Amino acid sequence: MLINCVAYREGKKLNDISIEEISDYLIIPGCFVWVALQNAELAELEKMHEEFDLHALAIEDAWHSHQRPKIEEYGDSVFAVMQLLEMDGDQLVIGEVDVFVGINYVLSVRNRSREGFLGVRARCEHEPHLLSQGSGFVLYALMDAVVDRYFPILDALETELENIEEHIFIKGSARSNIERLYALKRKVMVLKHAVAPLMEDTGKLHRGRVPLVCTHSQEYFRDVYDHLTHINASIDTIRDTIGTAIQVNLSMVAIEEGEVTKRLAAWAGLFGVATAFVGIWGMNFDVMPELRWRYGYPGALTVIALICGILYRRFKKAGWL
Repeated sequence: MLINCVAYREGKKLNDISIEEISDYLIIPGCFVWVALQNAELAELEKMHEEFDLHALAIEDAWHSHQRPKIEEYGDSVFAVMQLLEMDGDQLVIGEVDVFVGINYVLSVRNRSREGFLGVRARCEHEPHLLSQGSGFVLYALMDAVVDRYFPILDALETELENIEEHIFIKGSARSNIERLYALKRKVMVLKHAVAPLMEDTGKLHRGRVPLVCTHSQEYFRDVYDHLTHINASIDTIRDTIGTAIQVNLSMVAIEEGEVTKRLAAWAGLFGVATAFVGIWGMNFDVMPELRWRYGYPGALTVIALICGILYRRFKKAGWL
C-alpha cells in the first residue's frame, strides 16, 4: 500500500506525485523522490524496482522480509534493514522497515508495524537546511526514529526487571520469579538481535569508506551509532542482572527446600524415637521387665512423650520446626 510519494529539491517539497510521475522527477538536477510503502505487494516492489533500478537481491529481501538487521551497498545505492519493535501488553511485537537509498531517491517499505514515519517526514520538511543534504539525511532520519523507539522498550524492560527483583526474597515466589525472568530474558534477546547487528553495520556510514549517498551526513550517523552503543551496553547490563537474579532465585529455592528437609528430618526423628520404644516394648518376650508391671503401659507412654517433647523443644530452638 502506498503511503505517500513526494518530490524534493534543495531541501524543499516540490509536489506530492504519483508513481507514474517518479521517472519525470528523477531526471531533474538536485531533486530526489521519497516513497513510503506499507506491507507492499510484489507488484508494487516490482514497480519500484523498475522506477529506481533497484538491485534484485535487495528486492527479494524486502519481499520476504524477516531479515536480520543489516546495511548493504549495491553500487551507488544503500539497502538498510531495521527491526521495528513495539510493546503489545507484555509481548514484544517485531516489525521491519526496509530502506532503499540512492542519489535521487528514498524508498521505505514498512511491514508488520502499526507505527508509521509521518513524523519523520514532517521533521525533515521543517529542517530544509538539513534535508538539502539529500537522500542520505532521510536515511539518517529514518534510522534515528527507529533507534529512538528502542529507548522506551529498554526502559520498560528495566522496569520489569526491577519489579521482579522486589519479589526475589518473598517466600514461596521463587518459581514464579524464575518464569518471569526467563520471559524477560527472551524479550531482552529480541532487542539485542535488533540492536547489535545494526550497531555493527552503522559504523560503515560514518567511518572508513563511506557510501556516496551518506558522505554529507556522516556526523549524524555517528550520533545514531552512539545511541546504539548505549542501548547495547544497557542490554548487556540487563542480561547480566537477569543471570544474577536467576542464580539468586535458584539459591532461594535450595534454601526453601533445605528448610522443608529440616522439618521433615525433625518430625522423622520424633516419630523415630516413639517407634523405637514401641517396637521394643511390643516384642513378645515373657521376661520383659515391664510385662507384669501395673503401670508399665502409662509409664511407657510417659517416657515416649517426655523424650519427644525434649526433642521437639531442641528442634524448635535450632530453627528446624
